[in-house]
Amino acid sequence: MSPGEDLVADTPAADGGDVEPGVMVDAIVHECATQLGALARDPGFATAIDLRSLPLDDAQRQMLRARLGQGEVRAVVDVAGPTTVDETAFAGLWWVRHEGADGGVLAEQIVVARVPELLLAHPADVAVAAVRLRDALDAFGALDAAAPDNTMEHGDG
Repeated sequence: MSPGEDLVADTPAADGGDVEPGVMVDAIVHECATQLGALARDPGFATAIDLRSLPLDDAQRQMLRARLGQGEVRAVVDVAGPTTVDETAFAGLWWVRHEGADGGVLAEQIVVARVPELLLAHPADVAVAAVRLRDALDAFGALDAAAPDNTMEHGDG
């Protein structure tokens, strides 16, 4: 069972009863605390809680977002629609929202990781970038050699 799946089974809504809005939010926050503890013990640990698979309405989503707060980091990745990655007020907890090109929400997760994998550069991309930057430096060097030297010599001031 993945993180978050047991949240549905453990709430009265799974039995068809009414649930106070805060009950599901509390359950998710408790799950976040458990998973964040696992990350604290193992820096390589990573998991995600799929918020779209849970019976949350907009008010509960807003309540959860308010409980987790806003951290210092925000990233936007634009591939086939925008994806926002927001650090929560708790280091290692990230709110990740994927939208389609039409603006509809495709996925929404709380990612528990030091850095969400989505933000890590792929090793092959890094290798290509290293070659491109070296080539750019070589091209800049050719331009720099043709430019007048505007540097001041240090010493006899």
